[in-house]
Amino acid sequence: MLDILKQSNNPKICKLLVESVIEKAKEFQLKYGRKPAFMEVCGSHTMALARTGVKQSLREYVDLISGPGCPVCVTDQRSIDAMIALAEGEHRIICTFGDMMRVPGSNKTLMDSKIAGKDIRVLYSPVDAVKVAEENPDKEVIFLGIGFETTIPILALMVGEAQKRAVKNFSIWMATKLVEPVLRYLLESGDVHLDGFLLPGHVSIVLGEKSYHYLVDEYQISGVITGFETAELLSGIYKLIDLGLKGRVSIENNHTSVVSKTGNLVIQEWMKKYLVECDEAWRGIGVIPNSGLDLKPEYDQYNAKKRFTVEVGEPRKTKCRCGEVIRGLISPAECPLFAKACKPMNPIGPCMVSAEGSCAAYYQYLRESF
Repeated sequence: MLDILKQSNNPKICKLLVESVIEKAKEFQLKYGRKPAFMEVCGSHTMALARTGVKQSLREYVDLISGPGCPVCVTDQRSIDAMIALAEGEHRIICTFGDMMRVPGSNKTLMDSKIAGKDIRVLYSPVDAVKVAEENPDKEVIFLGIGFETTIPILALMVGEAQKRAVKNFSIWMATKLVEPVLRYLLESGDVHLDGFLLPGHVSIVLGEKSYHYLVDEYQISGVITGFETAELLSGIYKLIDLGLKGRVSIENNHTSVVSKTGNLVIQEWMKKYLVECDEAWRGIGVIPNSGLDLKPEYDQYNAKKRFTVEVGEPRKTKCRCGEVIRGLISPAECPLFAKACKPMNPIGPCMVSAEGSCAAYYQYLRESF
């Protein structure tokens, strides 16, 4: 595997692939009179495309549009405010992923609450939250459960672990998102013209290749599942352009070493055991029906939304345009706050905070290119 990854970053191979993609893109422009436009669904793809120089190398030939693939970025403002309000309660320990700490709420961040003395802990292994609950029986331990299908199985595992250990003071504040409903929303809104999707590698390990067939069957649009190394990304883009030139619509698996046709059936069954579809609010979009997962009623004792009452007001309005960025309507550089009022050390919106955020990627790697 290490040899494969080394080859995927081999400069000679990548240089040839860049040249091949550019030639294909020129053919596409000659045939259709415009650049091909593809959306990378995954936030990790957005960061990888910027970090590896792929986006910069292809900017004159291919429109690579960042989509709603960053779980922190797509969490709506009211949900962020609710999580911060939750942390303000007494006798509580809030456990979370690191990206959440500096996401701006309407009035403060989780980091502000921590500095003020609230017990908020960043965990690298979410299941450790159950251990924290065991070690602190006099406190309510709440994990902030954001994420797509990559992370959601871990949340189900946490509930199973809490059951096994008979931990009573543990719960999850569920704010999960699913890939399929938001892709359907984007395609049905018609706001962005796309020739195909670079489909997320991590999520696809869980879902499998077959889970994307609706893109072809219902929307007649192609997708290529790809990994995160330079050659993998370039190969995926090449295949999308080639499909467009041939007039073919297809789902291609460019990540066969880890993604199967059916996905991980064991994990899928584990999710079905504990979770049920629910309506979820998305930043810049609003509520999309059945676009998230919540714990089934029989697991309400682990559902923080059922155990705690949190009241929040109307979110504070700013000139942040993260909602439009994650929908692919504008690039980060088109936001009037980008690299001015909004910077990594003083973020106005979540897209500048998250390690998978479009604005963070542009600020770090593309700021001087656009």
